[in-house]
Amino acid sequence: MPEERTPPHAGESPPPDLGASGEDLVAEWLQQQGWEILHRRWRCRWGEIDIIAHRQPEGGDHQPEATLAFVEVKTRRRGNWDAGGLLAITPQKQEKLCKAAELFLANRPDLAEIPCRFDVATVSCQQQPSGGIAGTSPGVPPSLVPVRLGQPVFREPYQLTLQDYIESAFASV
Repeated sequence: MPEERTPPHAGESPPPDLGASGEDLVAEWLQQQGWEILHRRWRCRWGEIDIIAHRQPEGGDHQPEATLAFVEVKTRRRGNWDAGGLLAITPQKQEKLCKAAELFLANRPDLAEIPCRFDVATVSCQQQPSGGIAGTSPGVPPSLVPVRLGQPVFREPYQLTLQDYIESAFASV
């Protein structure tokens, strides 16, 4: 059953887009892991790629090679029906993401030789009453609070948790 939404009262702004809030959290986490975010919500005729990220090797013998990640972010509230969004990544969705990635690479030949992968991030969300969450520090910018897997963070008006980050979640179709 779809969730009923009540319109904001006069003078109130609507809450931020839930999907965008989850994508923001994942983008922050990726940057903290050393990734450069190339694009957010890249659109083409095949659909949208939530995040396109690039990581350069830092040098040294044990560093991974350069990688390009096409990241699908699924943000869900409690009690969702689709395993935190994982069931929404059907073979048809995977095929569309692959075609979108191919189109992106066709437009960016400078990245075409870099190994690519398709990652999936799941984010859980709870809407919080205004005033924040106990234990958070008012006035501390969200960007200074590190994002950790399984640890909730407050991004008004939501408490978001990066539940899982699955590298190479599916192969190109």
